[in-house]
Amino acid sequence: MLDHHHKGSLSGLRVIDLSRVLAGPLCTQMLADNGADVIKVEPPAGDETRTLGPPFDSCGTAAYFNAVNRGKRALALDLAQPEGREVLLRLLENADVLVENFLPGTMARWQLDFDAVLAEKFPRLIYCSISGFGDRGPMGGMPGYDAILQAMCGLMSVNGEPESGPTRIGIPIVDHLTAYTAMTGILMALVERSISNRGQRVEATLFDTALSLLVPHAANWMYSGKTPQLLGSAHPNIAPYDKYHCKDGSVFLGILNDRQFRRFCDHLELTELIADPRFASNAARLSHRDALTAAISRALTNKDRLNLCRELMQLGVPVGPINSVPEAFAQAQAAAARVDRDDYHGVGLPNHLCRTPGTPGNVPPRFAQHAEEILLESGFGHEHIAQLRARGVLPSP
Repeated sequence: MLDHHHKGSLSGLRVIDLSRVLAGPLCTQMLADNGADVIKVEPPAGDETRTLGPPFDSCGTAAYFNAVNRGKRALALDLAQPEGREVLLRLLENADVLVENFLPGTMARWQLDFDAVLAEKFPRLIYCSISGFGDRGPMGGMPGYDAILQAMCGLMSVNGEPESGPTRIGIPIVDHLTAYTAMTGILMALVERSISNRGQRVEATLFDTALSLLVPHAANWMYSGKTPQLLGSAHPNIAPYDKYHCKDGSVFLGILNDRQFRRFCDHLELTELIADPRFASNAARLSHRDALTAAISRALTNKDRLNLCRELMQLGVPVGPINSVPEAFAQAQAAAARVDRDDYHGVGLPNHLCRTPGTPGNVPPRFAQHAEEILLESGFGHEHIAQLRARGVLPSP
């Protein structure tokens, strides 16, 4: 067990991580940050995310890989070989959770199917499978990637300007939320296991996750019958809630209620807007969005954005500068959000437990870095390990 993890809320939990790329590894990194002992098992060719650069670190590993793999120990196994699967079964003997994101059917082909094999052998095991579509329905078993699901599930259709057309959201938001969906499912299964003493299968799919992101667009459509449209940065249900240009850059103004609207107008000496019945309520402001946007745009065009944001926020009016990524991390509020250790740079933990806080784990592992250590712990002898290496069951760096 990694020593700096001794106080995390998941301390003592062992996770076998067979996943690659983003959703699975991010899920297990969050478990590791909170004290779980995560063993990352890579295929002989390695997790392909190691190659998704530039930029690369000084060891030649992509920054992308480092973003979602800290705090883990690593070995490589050829699961296509029966002996590789035997090693995995040995590792599962004292594991609590298995996470995999192979194409549905892969584990069954290797005789590692949860229902048919693993549930019987390891009744307390929580088995989490992450995939594009799961194994049911007309798309069951198909491969899925974040942007494909953004397209298929309507997210792109509400993102972008009418001029740009539907646009991919600039972060892998479906993968990212699927990591949280998987982690939440694992934690719920652990809570239930503490009562029943039995594991279960947890499934997280990019498809279901992408549809769940359509708040409030899906409900708006279900109740109104109207297809949600591209609104740029505006909001379908709230006004003013949009991007505005100042003298030295842009800000985002988000006004949710009449009290905030009055304070905003008072501060900018737009008293005529308060008296205008077109802007008397959110529903009225939404119906006259264009006129409102034009009036606010004129009022902000000569303002200094940082001063404006500071003054309005102090009045309780939500507004923020539209920052670049470096500007976002330069904010005083973000001082504790960065993790820098030698050659490793990352983002800290988004949640904070006061009694059992998590800690950003050790630097991401090199390929098969901990193979010897993990196998010795699992009862393999040096000679047996050497034989596995010689047969290619245990690929080396």
